[in-house]
Amino acid sequence: MVTKMGAAFVFPGQGSQFVGMGQALHAAFPVARQVFEEVDAALGQKLSGLMFEGPEAELTLTANAQPALMAVSLATKRVLESETGLDLKKHVSFVAGHSLGEYSALAAAGTLTITDTALLLRVRGSAMQAAVPAGLGAMAALIGLDFADAAAVAKEAAQGDVCQAANDNGGGQVVISGHRAAVERAMELAKLKGAKRAILLPVSAPFHCTLMSPAADAMRDALAGVSLMPPKIPVVCNVLAGPSSDPDEIRTNLVRQVTGTVRWRESVQWMGAQGIDRFFEIGAGKVLTGLLKRIVPDAQGFSMGSPEDIAAFPDALGLT
Repeated sequence: MVTKMGAAFVFPGQGSQFVGMGQALHAAFPVARQVFEEVDAALGQKLSGLMFEGPEAELTLTANAQPALMAVSLATKRVLESETGLDLKKHVSFVAGHSLGEYSALAAAGTLTITDTALLLRVRGSAMQAAVPAGLGAMAALIGLDFADAAAVAKEAAQGDVCQAANDNGGGQVVISGHRAAVERAMELAKLKGAKRAILLPVSAPFHCTLMSPAADAMRDALAGVSLMPPKIPVVCNVLAGPSSDPDEIRTNLVRQVTGTVRWRESVQWMGAQGIDRFFEIGAGKVLTGLLKRIVPDAQGFSMGSPEDIAAFPDALGLT
């Protein structure tokens, strides 16, 4: 019988951004303001102003959305520590993040500084955007197929182009990525194979497929120049769907992640199998909390992104 270990922190990925995110934390908590100011200074840009006021189209740009989401996540984590007595090493068993959220998880665990994380995500976002000419690639969500069936559909639809399973989100939701024509072929094929829906996603590039190889090269160079510390608690990596604590392995996994599948369903299932029964989504939105219900229905999910969420945290974690 597995003994309940308790809690994991999970960090959202691209698509969770919205204008106004983090603004209430910024207004209420000095430690949150410090994080936003640190990210602004690292990037030489008033990114916090863009987060709070928009315009949405500029915030959604990959090079802005990635460090912005990290900033909200790390501000939230800092506020939890200052306001509730959270000790990450004592109270949390694992951290994990969806795609760019893995960088937030690593910063939360002390592997990366906030400044280095912001700079890496700016490189990552810019390189991913530049890797494929606009209009050449696409991503689509296949709803109602399991991962093996969705991956088989992608392979069959490729026909010499790139078409791969990019995100295994769980609950019968798999995102495919690649050349637009191949993705469109896969969408039609998926419906013939029993998919309930196939939805073209409003993204600017085909992430997590081999078309991102130039971006992987850019991240290899960028990560080579950054110091990584061993994490304070295990980080469950996207490409392993399991924990990693070795800085060199983490660096390699982050490069692999750019072109590899985000194994989110398996990552959450693995944590559940270790006895994790509470998952806290740290930062903007509730996307991961929604996915959690379909992956490990018996676990509890909590989204943490507002002062009200912060106030409820001690009870949810069992600190009171």
